[in-house]
Amino acid sequence: MSPLMWIILIIIVLLIAIYIAIYNGLQKSKVYTDEAWSQIDVQLKRRNDLIPNLVETVKGYAKHESETFEKVVQLRNQLTQIPADNREEIQKVSNQLTDSLKTIFALSENYPDLKANQNFLSLQEELTNTENKIAYSRQLYNSTAAQYDQKLLTFPSNIIAKIHHFTKVDYLQTDAAEKEVPKVKF
Repeated sequence: MSPLMWIILIIIVLLIAIYIAIYNGLQKSKVYTDEAWSQIDVQLKRRNDLIPNLVETVKGYAKHESETFEKVVQLRNQLTQIPADNREEIQKVSNQLTDSLKTIFALSENYPDLKANQNFLSLQEELTNTENKIAYSRQLYNSTAAQYDQKLLTFPSNIIAKIHHFTKVDYLQTDAAEKEVPKVKF
């Protein structure tokens, strides 16, 4: 074999290796993005599992707050019925549920016995930790989605991404209503 043939063969092998490395990098980024979404899903499930215990604990102390409890239970049930691939709707309902839980926690201020109840305090702490984990998981998802989308847009991985029909993923967004500055009355 002539030296020119060896050079051509080495270039072909090198190009194939680069192609495989870029393709595998795209696949890894996609898997990381899916895994980050899965972490959000796990934390939402954890929160959903804690809600019935919280509602039952608070119900005995605040019987006339049944509308608040019903809303929390309704949102929890609605969240469990949304298809897993409908990420936008999951986030919307999850944010509503978070707001409703804040209302329940605020109720404890009106009920000193509830505020002193160890079960309530434990559940409140668990839910607060879970909400923090949800927030972190959302941040992680957006970071991995950004890395993945960056690979889809940069050369030469964008060429391989188009060949294999990789598609961009959407970031999790904050609702416009949540971005509004709260009105404070003195």
